[in-house]
Amino acid sequence: MDDRLLRYGLKPVVFMLLLLPAALLLAGLLRGTLGADPVAALLWQTGLWALRLLLASLAVTPLQRLTGWRWPIRWRRQLGLFAFFYACLHLAVYAVFDRSLDLAAVWEDIVERPFITVGALAFLLLAPLAATSTRGAVRRLGPRWQQLHRLVYLAAGLAVLHYLWLVKADLRPPLIYAGILAVLLLLRLPLPLPWRRRLGPASG
Repeated sequence: MDDRLLRYGLKPVVFMLLLLPAALLLAGLLRGTLGADPVAALLWQTGLWALRLLLASLAVTPLQRLTGWRWPIRWRRQLGLFAFFYACLHLAVYAVFDRSLDLAAVWEDIVERPFITVGALAFLLLAPLAATSTRGAVRRLGPRWQQLHRLVYLAAGLAVLHYLWLVKADLRPPLIYAGILAVLLLLRLPLPLPWRRRLGPASG
């Protein structure tokens, strides 16, 4: 894929598409169309988009390995940063609207409610990954950068667990996300020899 098309054409389009869910939620909040409990709707949607984009960022490397395509890797950082962006929105809605910035109540929830505990841990793991996503951080950290960013697998697992423990009735949606994560992790295992021969150097 042509670099100029990627940089000046597709990349801004992808940026706007990833920002669209937040814009729609804001519009719904201003228009009063988020239902009887807008805070719950905001919490639900921001959390789902954080998880979806986190899994999408994890899907980039398996897609590259299985297809031999090199261009998807260029989207990984943007997907990861937007996953963190929606996680920040999720946390902000919870802290500001659900708990009225009562830090004692937030801490009590983290300590006493397991689904919030694992959600908070997932957020704390994502924060340093977002902070070190720049090219400068990659150069400064060297091999340690890759070691640090392996925490994304644990963060994704905790995010899925957060969703699973949150749901009290229909467990199918969080189990679907858990299955997607399991498949993505399995696809990161070493490829069989026929696939490595077929894909060549791009499979690494």
